[in-house]
Amino acid sequence: MDIIVKIYQYFADGFNYMFTKWERVAPNFWQHLQIVGISLVIAIIIAAPLGLLISRARWRQLSTPVLGILGILYTIPSLAFLAFLVPVFGLTSITTIVVLVVYSQTMLVRNIALGFLSIDRSIIESARGMGMSGLQSLLKVELPLALPVIIAGVRIATLATISIATIGAWAGAETLGKLFQENNPRKSAAGIILVVLMALTADQGFRLLERLSSGYRKPLSQRTILKNQASLTGNEVPV
Repeated sequence: MDIIVKIYQYFADGFNYMFTKWERVAPNFWQHLQIVGISLVIAIIIAAPLGLLISRARWRQLSTPVLGILGILYTIPSLAFLAFLVPVFGLTSITTIVVLVVYSQTMLVRNIALGFLSIDRSIIESARGMGMSGLQSLLKVELPLALPVIIAGVRIATLATISIATIGAWAGAETLGKLFQENNPRKSAAGIILVVLMALTADQGFRLLERLSSGYRKPLSQRTILKNQASLTGNEVPV
């Protein structure tokens, strides 16, 4: 019971500090939010054409090396990655943004490719038969159908970015991680609370977008999902 009371008191003090000393917490909160937003925009701009490219039949053979390289980069510990980039970009927010963009690629590229691969080919052929050009088919047919899977990838990448951005404080970024660097339990608790609230808000927001974008699309079967994933990795689908 003592542990439960201590935990309760710890976060109660954090809430109290957050509301009574908001002016001291706000700069780190807004900087954290800004870094996450910038990182995600840059990451999506890079991942969108890459994911679309490896979803096309003529470039499908590139999916294994591309996803393999991105997977290797994702396994690098965040603090080690930050330390490696500090001599290049210095103790600035840019270092954190670069790391966040790289970490987001695995989730974004894979889901963007899977989103387009999950579309029934007969639908695309029908669009072409109606006289649509490749670009028109992409924007008016393929993208709306792939959107739920793509949004799911953005949601996962956002949650990871919010978490990892906290560590950016050790590389000079003025994120919520700065609250953990001071020997003040109330500040640390406030930082944890804000990171969790930010992640929960983002998660629920993207889940709502997923539901809205998939309202007219039938859910994929488990075998179809496995088949799409296998087409990216070059593995056989178990019967």
